[in-house]
Amino acid sequence: MKLEMALAIALVLAVASWTQDFFPKEAHNLNWGKFSGFWYIIAIATDTKGFLPARDKRKLGASVVKVQRTGQLRVVIAFSRPQGCQSREVILKKDRKKPVFRNPLSTGASPAVKGVKGFHVLSTDYTHGLVYLRLGRAGNNYKSLLLLNRQNISSFLSLREFLDTCHTLQLTKQAAILPKDDSCAHTILP
Repeated sequence: MKLEMALAIALVLAVASWTQDFFPKEAHNLNWGKFSGFWYIIAIATDTKGFLPARDKRKLGASVVKVQRTGQLRVVIAFSRPQGCQSREVILKKDRKKPVFRNPLSTGASPAVKGVKGFHVLSTDYTHGLVYLRLGRAGNNYKSLLLLNRQNISSFLSLREFLDTCHTLQLTKQAAILPKDDSCAHTILP
């Protein structure tokens, strides 16, 4: 019995170690000046139930990221939802210890985006990027992965990176590459 328990503990530790090793890391040396600006949201993976509309009603999303002042980001996101095209704006503040931005719940941000627990840029070459977004509302936590691109198309390599990261985050079943209809995205052009 003790040998079985020791093997079970060793297996749990090995799996936990493997998961941490392969969990996406945040981009520590990000140039926010270069990352700022207009982005198309080419693909999304989320565990938020009912977030995406039916396949025939999906459109490209968009985001505008802007450095407000040191340690503060203004993020606007437009997305095709079951209720139609919606956009939300939130001001995020940099965490003092980690390369992540979050919103303080007392800022009066839109209720739809209150509780941004993390806005992580996982990787970027400043023409495309992967953003890991963690939200918390009413005691529930949600995670989303966004594939951003400066153009309304994406390369095979960036799609591959998106799908690999979806697999790591266990979001593969909820992943969607969005059609090229950019009418919703253009509602927030700067």
